Amino acid sequence: MFDPKQFTAPTARPLPVVLLLDVSGSMQGAKIQNLNQAVSDMLDTFRDMERGETEIHVAIITFGAEVRLHQPLTSASEITWHDLTASGMTPLGTALKMAKAMIEDKNVIPSRAYRPTVVLVSDGQPNDSWEQPLEEFIKDGRSSKCDRMALAIGADADEDVLGRFIHGTNNPLFYAENAKQLRDFFKFVTMSVTIRSQSRDKNTAPDASAIGVKPATIEAKRKKSEDPSRSHGSSGEMSNKASDEGYW
Repeated sequence: MFDPKQFTAPTARPLPVVLLLDVSGSMQGAKIQNLNQAVSDMLDTFRDMERGETEIHVAIITFGAEVRLHQPLTSASEITWHDLTASGMTPLGTALKMAKAMIEDKNVIPSRAYRPTVVLVSDGQPNDSWEQPLEEFIKDGRSSKCDRMALAIGADADEDVLGRFIHGTNNPLFYAENAKQLRDFFKFVTMSVTIRSQSRDKNTAPDASAIGVKPATIEAKRKKSEDPSRSHGSSGEMSNKASDEGYW
């Protein structure tokens, strides 16, 4: 017997991207302006790259005067960008708790979703209890399986904290001391996600060699300070072996 309900189109699988963005008072001025432009450009690219079988979903958590879900997890094509403003301290621990709660909730990120990319950006040092939330984020549950990247903005960024956030990944700690380097980092993240969205194995991050832009890294910065004749090196390996279709 003919049943038209048996012929529904398949629903696109989400590829989540979660941004944890420092909007403390030290981000005021050019930093927050450049961050707003970089995120807006990223969303524009994600909208253009969406395909029927995969949708790039983006959530943005900000931490400054308050920890706020600035953008709930939504398909990039449906997001209207609203600029961030900077004020307050740096409550990273609370932001990590919010991000973990969201990632662990299968009503928000369903089991059929691809492995999320989580990006942490900060220019300062946490002012709350961050150690335990960070350890739980990177070691326990679904959040531990995410592809994690981090960007240190300026000389006052806490490299130890950001380095611990990416521990266990193949990603380097990226660094930005100017607008170009910040834009390069977000271009790198954008290209990494869009390459994943078009690849056969969408749970595996592409190798850095497949990405045209090479952001500055803390390692390259240190080498340059030791030997000014050195140029900035490549961003390093970014491959990840997780490829199980039932990963989530």
